[in-house]
Amino acid sequence: MEYFVMNNGVKMPMAGIGVFTFTPDEAEASVESALKGGVRLVDTANAYMNERGTARGMKKSGVAREDVFLVTKLWPTVYESETAVDETLARLDTDYIDLLFLHQPTKNWKAGYRNIEKAVKEGKVRAIGLSNFSLEELKEAFEMAEIQPQMVQVEAHPYYPQTELKALLAEHGMGLMAWYPLGHGDKNLIEEPLFAELGQKYGKTSAQIILRWHIQAGNVVIPGSRNPKHIADNFDIFDFELTEEEMSKIAALDKNTPYYIRTDEALEKYASFGPDFNAQP
Repeated sequence: MEYFVMNNGVKMPMAGIGVFTFTPDEAEASVESALKGGVRLVDTANAYMNERGTARGMKKSGVAREDVFLVTKLWPTVYESETAVDETLARLDTDYIDLLFLHQPTKNWKAGYRNIEKAVKEGKVRAIGLSNFSLEELKEAFEMAEIQPQMVQVEAHPYYPQTELKALLAEHGMGLMAWYPLGHGDKNLIEEPLFAELGQKYGKTSAQIILRWHIQAGNVVIPGSRNPKHIADNFDIFDFELTEEEMSKIAALDKNTPYYIRTDEALEKYASFGPDFNAQP
């Protein structure tokens, strides 16, 4: 495993398992399998409705809590709730969260940020993250924050490497955690001849080449899988290294075009609609 050291000194693994779209039972099984296989980073969220399943998987793995880097996210409907962090801790059956994100930059995100800052001061959260924030929204966060953020979670992959955003993050010592790290399953990306060529050279799959590119580009990755073999394959990326020339060839694939386009209408919906997170099984 390789690690990213955040601007507050907290060290996190650069690869982990994400449980987006997983049922609670699927999250439980996948997290257990991943942790037993040596993975030490787990990413979930209020809105995934599988925090309790994630917690069960962590317990069943037998891995000590202090050896797992646990990431979750507050949903906009609870940004202004003074109990949101404590309720999240209860669902995850833990005393602290290693990295807590604001999930979406809705109009009330500053209230959510203040709640996370309070949780940091109380020892309930070790690091603060911002998910799906634009460049301008990040700059606004830097100006208002009493405790500076440590991590951004956004779409990133070889077709959309977030070059401009990463330049800003570097100025603040922040890291990037990539969702859609394999391009949302886009066959055009996975089947790029360059990745097949490099895969043949290193004895790896195209997906493993892409994930290795992320690591060397400094990105934290959280690929999700329900298949134990695929989970293991996703983390079998630390026994080789791409050359500078190969990294440059991959950089040339940049289309600067995301798969996900955020809209103001969607943000308004996020701020007003959300399930009862405590009702999750």
